Amino acid sequence: MKNMLIAEDNEQIAVVLGEYARQEGFNVFFAEDGMAATAIFDKEKLDIILLDIMMPKKDGFAVCREIRKSSNVPVIMITARGEDFERIMGLDIGADDYIVKPFSPAEVMARVRAVLRRMDTTSSDKKHILKYDTMVIDLDSYAVTIDEKDVSLTKKEIELLWLLASNYGKVFSRDNLLDSIWGYDYFGDTRTVDSHIKRLRAKLNTKSIYGKMIKTVWGVGYKFETAETEDEN
Repeated sequence: MKNMLIAEDNEQIAVVLGEYARQEGFNVFFAEDGMAATAIFDKEKLDIILLDIMMPKKDGFAVCREIRKSSNVPVIMITARGEDFERIMGLDIGADDYIVKPFSPAEVMARVRAVLRRMDTTSSDKKHILKYDTMVIDLDSYAVTIDEKDVSLTKKEIELLWLLASNYGKVFSRDNLLDSIWGYDYFGDTRTVDSHIKRLRAKLNTKSIYGKMIKTVWGVGYKFETAETEDEN
């Protein structure tokens, strides 16, 4: 049985989501504030987290940042507000999906199933390690090293790097990358892809020249290759 944490300070919403989650076969944990959510995350083995942004003691953004320091457990962020900056911020700090109140509990469960399917697909593909000269990308452990030294990348940055590097020379549009990494068909924003690519390049370039292997294909998107072409910003 999979474990779900519902971190939501509105008891009525939490109870309804919990009932739907149990019908889906989940064992459900509840947290009414961010501190309680963090405590449950530290104690229990969770398979997915529904995380409200506006919670007392510690907001959902802070909780998500803390979770991402040590875990890639899927996180779906929930908010009463639908501003773009909140959505982009949630994705940038490692959320896997984002849903705005009011919502249908059935829709939330559909999002949960979709996120877990993507995770299962990714897991089935985790059978190899990519190596480019002194750079090693290990998707099993979500680790990247250059010259045997760890490179501090977020979950999404590693997934982006893996997708590009494992498809050497293939051009991905921003929408392709958004759909492949975040699974969004209509909620995504291509600025999220650009900001992740920019940070990924910067982090790789501090260790080596590997960031320059992520090429911009103007008017299209991005690709990974060693061709002698001038970059991009």
